[in-house]
Amino acid sequence: MQENKIDSLINEMQKLSAAIERMAGPAPAVNDWSQAECFVWAPGNRHLQPVAKPNRVDLALITGVDHVRDILLDNTLRFAEGYPANNVLLWGARGMGKSSLVKAVHARVARETGTSLKLVEVHREDIATLPALMEILKAAPMPVIVFCDDLSFDHDDTSYKSLKAVLDGGVEGRPANVLLYATSNRRHLLPRNMMENEQSTAINPSEAVEEKVSLSDRFGLWLGFYKCSQDDYLAMIDGYARYYDLNVDQETLHADALEWATTRGSRSGRVAWQFIQDLAGRLRRQLDDPA
Repeated sequence: MQENKIDSLINEMQKLSAAIERMAGPAPAVNDWSQAECFVWAPGNRHLQPVAKPNRVDLALITGVDHVRDILLDNTLRFAEGYPANNVLLWGARGMGKSSLVKAVHARVARETGTSLKLVEVHREDIATLPALMEILKAAPMPVIVFCDDLSFDHDDTSYKSLKAVLDGGVEGRPANVLLYATSNRRHLLPRNMMENEQSTAINPSEAVEEKVSLSDRFGLWLGFYKCSQDDYLAMIDGYARYYDLNVDQETLHADALEWATTRGSRSGRVAWQFIQDLAGRLRRQLDDPA
């Protein structure tokens, strides 16, 4: 009888312990920087998930944005070498290689400097967890670029305040070994109607607008991307064709590429890459990096 009571008590204690563990959530994961060059932030268990094969292209393939490419490359190089550098907002036309440029520059700088420069991607919906990420990154023994792709904020979205605090504000500020790179289709990150609503309801309308615009101002570099010309578009096509050794005569290549752009209703780096994928498929060629 006594043994049954003890067994029952042990069983109840085990259930209680399991319930407490579930309430506490998963234990923080052990982050191993040696596993990869690129990581994705998983805030649920404070884990930096290693990316074994990052989705990126060689920097030489990104054309038509030479000026901003050189600025971003120089800024990243200085950061990797331990010198002052700025947070960067890459904004502008869709499909012009903003996110591709960030990943390609990271790869080039890490390779050429021989440093352990890391890239950590933060999903847009996880922006509010940036302070927790900073706690992990400030202890990292190497420079880290935090990257957020397609960043923007909707009406009544207050998570931008976490980004604002990390960029410049807060008592502790941004760790010296961390930079933030973000891409957006909007220069000011917040929708105009959101800014106008703040202006119409605020006691001091001008201060409300300044509060919203100041988020973008906290990026030291603004790099603009604009719709490409036909010449730039064809230069992208030629660059891809040479890099992947797609043997098509230039007249035919350009005619097909322009027809492809016409059916898409736009010209951009993304459209050029989609055409090359289609062309390689028709030629039964793999788009692997050349040896």
